[in-house]
Amino acid sequence: MKNIIVVSKDTVLIAFISKIFDQRYNVVAFKGIESALDFIYNTIPALLIVRLDLGDNVTIGVLGAIKEDPIFSQVPVMAVFGSDDILPEWDMFFVDDYIRTKELEREMTKRVELCITRSEKIVEINPLTRLPGNISINKQIQARLDSGESFGLAYLDINQFKPFNDKYGFTRGDEAIKVVGRLLLNIVKNKQIKGSFVGHIGGDDFVYIMDMDLIEKTSEEIIDSFNSVIGTFYDPGDKSKGFIESVDRHGALKTFPIMTLSIGIANSRAGHFSHYGEITEIASKMKSYAKHSKGNCFKVDRRRRLD
Repeated sequence: MKNIIVVSKDTVLIAFISKIFDQRYNVVAFKGIESALDFIYNTIPALLIVRLDLGDNVTIGVLGAIKEDPIFSQVPVMAVFGSDDILPEWDMFFVDDYIRTKELEREMTKRVELCITRSEKIVEINPLTRLPGNISINKQIQARLDSGESFGLAYLDINQFKPFNDKYGFTRGDEAIKVVGRLLLNIVKNKQIKGSFVGHIGGDDFVYIMDMDLIEKTSEEIIDSFNSVIGTFYDPGDKSKGFIESVDRHGALKTFPIMTLSIGIANSRAGHFSHYGEITEIASKMKSYAKHSKGNCFKVDRRRRLD
């Protein structure tokens, strides 16, 4: 179920929104925008509804920071204004739509649905993890290359995911993918709040972009956190054995170890990259090298560009 976050001190407004959407969305309320940040960063909600006071510079500043982040800029924001409030100049505010309190009963349902539908059509996101998908990933990489920015690009793959998915089913497989997406988002953003990026290529493949001097330590933390949670997705008997029995690509029954991560890391300063495909190819090759190792592993392209 998709999440709608409501930021307001008005308990009547919160109760109204919760009542009309509780069958379709998970409505989570906060009294202030700052207390909602952890939830926003962990879940990437479908919509953020904010009871906005034009004199509240803290809320306005936080909304601006959210909208300037390449991961969270996709989250639509609906502002709720009082019936007699004077509306601001919209080019100064980071909101996608607004509604007055006198219009709530008549307009709220269709305006919320329209806001969410419009954002999902305009912005390409993975429906499972709600992370940016391939088009957004490629645009992010290309923009950084065009600007001459120095960065590290990590390509992450979950080993043995297919046999896990085949044995336990799509529901458990989807949950594992969602947990990995949240894990990546939390750790990357905690290590580098500004300028970092996490994307979901599809299936069990992800990318993250960070400053090169942070990306190796971050990858180590990602692997440690993954190890601490992945066992919970297995039945106790399989977890204790350290492997599962499932069919391979040819339909033969085989044993497969507990899932691990392979991560390949490319350095934008390692070559004269002009196209996103060139640096992603390096990250992909590093990931392939990592797959040759047993267990969790990351490999880094440590070549240096000769100018």
